[in-house]
Amino acid sequence: MKPTNETRGAGILVVDDDASLASTLRDFLVHEGYSVEIALSGAEALAIQEANPRIALALVDLIMPLMDGLALTDELRRRNPELTVVIMTGYGTIETAVDAIKRGAEDYVTKPFDYEGVRKKIARLMEVVELRERVAQLEKHLERHPSFENIISLSPAMERVLERARMAAATDASVLILGETGTGKEMLARAIHAASPRARKSFVAVNSGALPRELVESELFGFRRGAFTGAYADAPGIFSAASGGTVFLDELGEMPKDVQVKLLRVLQEGEVRPVGGTKSVRVDVRIIAATNRSLNELRSTLLREDLYFRIATIVMEMPALRTRPEDVLVLAQHFAGRLSRRYGREISLSRPAIEMLLGYSFPGNVRELENLVESAGAVSADNPQIITDKDLKPLLGAGVTTAVTSKMNESFSMEQMERLTIQQALRVSAGNRTKAASLLGISRDTLYRKLRQYQV
Repeated sequence: MKPTNETRGAGILVVDDDASLASTLRDFLVHEGYSVEIALSGAEALAIQEANPRIALALVDLIMPLMDGLALTDELRRRNPELTVVIMTGYGTIETAVDAIKRGAEDYVTKPFDYEGVRKKIARLMEVVELRERVAQLEKHLERHPSFENIISLSPAMERVLERARMAAATDASVLILGETGTGKEMLARAIHAASPRARKSFVAVNSGALPRELVESELFGFRRGAFTGAYADAPGIFSAASGGTVFLDELGEMPKDVQVKLLRVLQEGEVRPVGGTKSVRVDVRIIAATNRSLNELRSTLLREDLYFRIATIVMEMPALRTRPEDVLVLAQHFAGRLSRRYGREISLSRPAIEMLLGYSFPGNVRELENLVESAGAVSADNPQIITDKDLKPLLGAGVTTAVTSKMNESFSMEQMERLTIQQALRVSAGNRTKAASLLGISRDTLYRKLRQYQV
């Protein structure tokens, strides 16, 4: 059976060996705005379910040849435990329908149908389905759009950056984020967007240096049909597509000067003119830009002066990881904990491994640390797995030293480092030990033991 045109996200499957009844019920539900498919047997229903993962609710006739409604309900829900099943039954088999509910069906409807009752029942159940989908989408959104609480740090330098970012999020001003590659500039930009009034709208990230020079303008501002070879239809461009939300321009210093003129128009007038177009289009976007170049380079060489002053309304700089060694320990433990949850086994770092990380300069910053821990954790199936200095040394190469980085005192022991990290975690969490343990990537019992050990 061919599916109807979708008008709502999730679909409904009607299963009944009576083709006339199934078609009538489908037409009724389509009129109510649902996407509906019908099957005349259990085997056909299972084939449709396999082909269409958007099926969220199944109306299943209880009495059918070969595979009855109870057996089909069991199999449908075995394949998709989230599937909502409603049994269709005659008055003489209501007792069996109740048994189906005990086996996982959500409800039942009786034949001949009271269509108003069916409408209300399906509407109620589909509201639950749609709510479940919205929750899942929100969870995915939070994974993709981390809040400030998801940025793991105990260093005073990062705390100052985060405080400035929180204040910036409450405004609509343009933001310029400076920092070396791998320090987390895009993560900070996403957090600013997620905490802003624009959070419900799009966040679109663009790497200005990765776009081919001849395509930058059309990608950002769109184009009109016939503007160039291959322009067979109008295209809105990134700024129009992201209207209402935030555009993140990474590697801003790589943007060609002729395109910067159009970007200035977006900032000044709130409008773009598509390539090949004669009229401007209104857009409402916030711009967050980032660069690994210095502020002086941007201002003196790479950016037009008028664009620089427009885009650098709020400036913040992500500190390099080598300048905040207190974050190495907590980040390494955080990444190990995340791997543990991903692989379903306990992964931790030995004391010599942590000391080795503390003695490394991290030219690739946080991104490099994350990759190091993941590389070391992914090559073993041990449970528990303890990542050692021997595991890390081949990954670090010549950049590792046997002593802690030169910015730290040579007598600064591992115990002192751990003690200071715990103290900072308690300060950041305002004394909340459960939250501090979470920040540190350790259990609360381990934290209590460390507190006694270091007399914190």
